[in-house]
Amino acid sequence: MSIEERFSVDGTTAIVTGASSGIGKAIAETFAADGADVVVCSREQGNVDPVADAINDRDGGRCLAVECDVTDAGAVGALVDATVEEFGGLDCLVNNAGASFMAPVEDVSENGWKTIVDINLHGAYHCVRAAADHLADGGGTVINVASVAGQRAAPYMSHYGAAKAGLENFTKTLAVEWAGRDVRANCLAPGYVATPGVESQMGVSAENVERSEVDRRIGTSQEIADVARFLAADASSYLTGQTVTAEGVPPGEELPEA
Repeated sequence: MSIEERFSVDGTTAIVTGASSGIGKAIAETFAADGADVVVCSREQGNVDPVADAINDRDGGRCLAVECDVTDAGAVGALVDATVEEFGGLDCLVNNAGASFMAPVEDVSENGWKTIVDINLHGAYHCVRAAADHLADGGGTVINVASVAGQRAAPYMSHYGAAKAGLENFTKTLAVEWAGRDVRANCLAPGYVATPGVESQMGVSAENVERSEVDRRIGTSQEIADVARFLAADASSYLTGQTVTAEGVPPGEELPEA
């Protein structure tokens, strides 16, 4: 196998949840541009149809858009069934669907806490269970998109950080349990990334990202998508049960003067 083939996802089929914008959209576009068939989903069909249409207008893999709320186990089952019916199987599951809001612990209602944990953690659980047999048919990969918020204190995001920390542990356990099935499971934990969600909360857009120097405070969706493709490809065959943290200089850290 050539180096190009080892780093490629060409010929595979992937599901990417939460793919209407930001990181999920970039992952779907990157996989498809490399030759993978991709199924994109979101809670509203109208949000993912344009993503699929744009991918299908380009050279590369095909794309199917499916409406799916990952907190609904029945809808997730239908998503996997649609994938297998359309493309004949499933090789990679990217659990990217997520949600968050900023609030101090005392202002996070019980409903707000449950909602965030349900989307970020239970949603991945639903997808993994529904995809299990298909991923094990010839070997496959699971990529759970976590966050640095699950690795260290995340002020005003206690609910989100707790869910992402749980997702990391879930991934490690999944990797051990599914090793005998020839299925690898890894986490991808982005730092601050200039997604539409971050822009709405923090006012930082992708247009503000500076890449002329190594002092990197915020990333782009494409940079996270490149790591996801690596985790789905044969080039990462020795990685399972790991968390790849994709982050520049952490907030609060200062670089020494040259």
